[in-house]
Parts: sequence; C-alpha cells; structure tokens
Amino acid sequence: MRRLGPGKGMDLTQSFEDRLQEIESYLDLLEALERQIQIGPPRIGGSAITAQQQKILYSSVYLQLYNLVEATITWCVDAVCDAATDKGRWLPGDLAERVRREWVRSTARTHLELNAEHRLDSAVEIADHLINSLPLLKLTIERRGNVDDLVIQSIAERLGLDIKLSRDVLRGVKQPIRDDKGPLALVKDLRNRLAHGSLSFSECGDGVTVPDLRDLKQRTAQYLWEVITGFRAYIDGHEFLLPPRRP
Repeated sequence: MRRLGPGKGMDLTQSFEDRLQEIESYLDLLEALERQIQIGPPRIGGSAITAQQQKILYSSVYLQLYNLVEATITWCVDAVCDAATDKGRWLPGDLAERVRREWVRSTARTHLELNAEHRLDSAVEIADHLINSLPLLKLTIERRGNVDDLVIQSIAERLGLDIKLSRDVLRGVKQPIRDDKGPLALVKDLRNRLAHGSLSFSECGDGVTVPDLRDLKQRTAQYLWEVITGFRAYIDGHEFLLPPRRP
C-alpha cells in the first residue's frame, strides 16, 4: 500500500492521529477546567481563571479543528501528486482526463494572469512534454480559499474521485450545529472571523461547552477519516491514470 502522507516517510494516518490527539488533549484540559468551575473558580499560580479567559480557551478549539481540516486535504492532494509523478514513471498522456486537466492548468497556469511572454513559456513547456514524451515530474493541484466539506468535495470531483460517505457521517457533516452551518462550514466561518478580527475570541467561546466542542470534533474527525479512506483507495487503485495504464 502506497504511503499517503506529508512526505519524509510519514504516513497520513499517523499524522492525522497526532493532530487529532493534540485536540483531544486540549479538550481534556478544558473538561478538567469545567469540572473545577463546578467546585469553585479554578486557579493557576494563585490567580483565578476568569469567565472571559475560559471563553478564549474554548474558542481556540475552532482554530485547531480548522488546522486539522486544511492539513488533511493538503496531505491527501499532495499524495495524489506524489503518486502521479512517481519518479517519472508516468507520462502526461497516461493521466486520467480530469487529472490531466489539472496538470495542464498548473503547467499552463491558466488560473493566473500572465503576460504574453510568460503564457508562451507555459505553452512551450507543455508542447515539449508532449512532443518529446517527457516523463511527468511535477504536478500541482491548485486550491484557492479556505476549506470546508464543499471545497473538499469540489477538489475530489476535479480529480475524478468519488468520496463515499456513510449515512451517519453524511448526516453528521451536513446537520447544522450553529448559525445554520454544519461542522466544517462552522469551523471555517469562525476561523475566518477570528482571523479577520470581526469576532473576538471571547465572543466566539460565549455559550459554548466542552460537550459541544467534543461533538464538533467528533463529526469533523469522522468525516475526515472517510475522506482519507477515499483518497487512499483512489491512489491504491491508480485511479489518477487512464484505465488501460493502471497496473
């Protein structure tokens, strides 16, 4: 089975588990804090933790979850690119149609504003590959904007990848949690509002409990696991290649 991960021999499964464990450990801390509050104001170094500080701590979970979402899809896409460029094993003509379109998009830089000379350079590079049957050594899957489940689905469709979600996971990722948004949409929205300053950390954590955050983490993690499973099957089945070219 091909390694699916961020490179340097690291497997995506282990990377994902490590990031998820960081969030679990943080939630354990918040849970202990919440239990202590039922007894009396929790204290650190003789100073009591205020309600505002507690809200700020809670809001940080959204940033950690967004980090997990973006890291996961980045690792998955990079793994597809690594498989397709496997030490020059494949030619551009070996790629499945949708993946070949992504190679043309990234090589010709059709998504960028280029002057005439740079556009010509890109066209010549593609022509050289095709005329001289040069091996595929570089592939980039372009992604713009922040990530949620709709963006992940869009990336998968561009690659010809059908991510099969179980009924429970599909329901969990689509069911609104807050502000009429599902878990990944909510995480992306709150992360962006925190990053852009339109929402303060204490406002973000207002009215939130640890069980709320654990539920959000669980739904997000279950969805991402099935995304990883889909990408692994896609790569192991060489679905990035035309059917006649697949080993």
